[in-house]
Amino acid sequence: MDRIDHDNRALEDPALVRRLAASGIPLTVCPLSNLRLRGVPDLRRHPLKRMLDAGLKATVNSDDPSYFGGYLLDNFAAAAEALGLGRPDLITLARNSIEGSFLDEPAKEAHLARIDQIAVAAG
Repeated sequence: MDRIDHDNRALEDPALVRRLAASGIPLTVCPLSNLRLRGVPDLRRHPLKRMLDAGLKATVNSDDPSYFGGYLLDNFAAAAEALGLGRPDLITLARNSIEGSFLDEPAKEAHLARIDQIAVAAG
């Protein structure tokens, strides 16, 4: 399995959480779509932060942006504000996105190195 899309409810099953964390299977999460489709009543209650805290390889994505209220950056910004995501969370999300992508390994390594470089430079 390459990744699981729209898996907000994984946290309901502790055995599944352990399996997903151990396997490192990426989970695509679309916060604004989840809000618009009423998968969450409020972004402050979105499970993204809990996913990260549980060691899941969550990634932030957009889902039909013109219908669900935002492109990738909009989803990142809205989730960061609503959930109080800090720099470490945002770096983890960026790294998870690259690690979970379908890029070849050399491209992944280059992008991950750039993320690390920017993170160090930003202090």
